[in-house]
Amino acid sequence: MGYKTTDGLMRHLRSNGIEISGSKQKRQLINTGYFHGYKGYRFFINAQNRLPFISYEEIYATIQYDSKLKALLYGKMMFIETAVKNIALESILENSNSENIQDMYDKVVSSYRNAPPSYSAEQKRKIQQNKLNLQNSIQANLASAYRRNNSKITHFYNKAGSSDVPVWALFEIMTMGDFGYLLSCLTFDVRDDISKRIGINVSCDTDRQLIYKYMYTLKDLRNAIAHNSVIFDTRFRNIDPTNAMKQCLKLEIGLPYINFRTIGDYFILMCYYLKLLHMSKTEIKAFIREFERITEEYRSSVNPNVAAIVIHPDLSNRMEILKKYV
Repeated sequence: MGYKTTDGLMRHLRSNGIEISGSKQKRQLINTGYFHGYKGYRFFINAQNRLPFISYEEIYATIQYDSKLKALLYGKMMFIETAVKNIALESILENSNSENIQDMYDKVVSSYRNAPPSYSAEQKRKIQQNKLNLQNSIQANLASAYRRNNSKITHFYNKAGSSDVPVWALFEIMTMGDFGYLLSCLTFDVRDDISKRIGINVSCDTDRQLIYKYMYTLKDLRNAIAHNSVIFDTRFRNIDPTNAMKQCLKLEIGLPYINFRTIGDYFILMCYYLKLLHMSKTEIKAFIREFERITEEYRSSVNPNVAAIVIHPDLSNRMEILKKYV
């Protein structure tokens, strides 16, 4: 197919069984884009799983639903990221008794030298390699921030008599993914300390991996929101949740199962964190109500066959369990 004008694209949609007409829908198609909009939203998770739309109105409603979800989740996601970083930072500073990055490497990051006695030589080599990878990524982060003239970093390098960049300034420029990796490199004792400060139920988490596994899980959603990628069908998902990740949420919230295959499960994880971080009940409940409201509004704006695919049949039941937990 050669290049098509907007009118040509509308004819193309009609020939594919999608009702579209009039200046309003033409404008919607122009604003949301044929490729970002129609092509990006006509399937659920993968291109083989086409959504049975019959009108452009339903496609537009799906794009709107996705946008409203992103707008709803963004602020709370930033809150979680900032709060967890600050709790981890406090633990790292206290446990290394210093704000020096080198002291952090020496005292709270796992390495060959401080590995548990039970570790095999291979396990010790692995954690040493992780430490070296961490040092590399932190150096690259600092170099990149300096190159971009980020004042949070240049301030320390350009000031006469100033010491190196402190750990807390490093945290200011760390992405959520880099932060997750740092958490994964910390010693068991420090991961244990951070988990307890946050309030994670460590009874299901013998290896103290939940603090970074959950961060990686939220990071996938956060990046999809930040880059305006599609989120309603969790096509951004690139984790296979561990038993501990599932068990913890099932026990704490009282859910029959959790698998992170629906946006509802990611929403539940966010609410779990909001409660751990002592956000008020009123605010979390308002957050849940708004999620339910935009989902119901979407349900009523598409045909039942589309709604049955997009909205998980268990969703309202899961939201009721979540409200009781909150």
